[in-house]
Amino acid sequence: MSALQAQVIAKVEHCIQQANHTLNKRFTVPTIRFNQRGKIAGSARLQSWEVRFNPVLLAENPQAFLDEVVAHEVAHLVTFKLFGKVRPHGKEWQTIMVRVFGVPARTTHSFDIGSVQGKTFTYQCQCSQHQLTIRRHNKVVRGQAQYHCRQCRQPLIAVAN
Repeated sequence: MSALQAQVIAKVEHCIQQANHTLNKRFTVPTIRFNQRGKIAGSARLQSWEVRFNPVLLAENPQAFLDEVVAHEVAHLVTFKLFGKVRPHGKEWQTIMVRVFGVPARTTHSFDIGSVQGKTFTYQCQCSQHQLTIRRHNKVVRGQAQYHCRQCRQPLIAVAN
């Protein structure tokens, strides 16, 4: 475990203590993993009481993780325990973010994802070029999907790379 991961674990523990104190509850510290992949900074597994963090984005954005991402994910868990299944970034979650953790209720990060973005494939429609992920490209190749431009509504055609 890196020193940065230890800081994240301590921050998760602090958030749980804050929630317990503010809400007069006895939430336990969730399972914490550093195995989130892709462009997602973190995720909360509600049923299993677990939070996952992206180690690459953590290393590239340590302060933002400590300031916002950790509270964001813990707020999902706390919201689920208090209110059950509600909109992921709805008013209940926003209230927990602001009133319990004192953090702005932003729903997405603005990190540079260049280091975690996978290979993309160029597709063309009548009005512009589009970049499809490898997952979407493979679905097209296998005949499982066809994608259309949101502007001109024409099907996207692969461009030879």
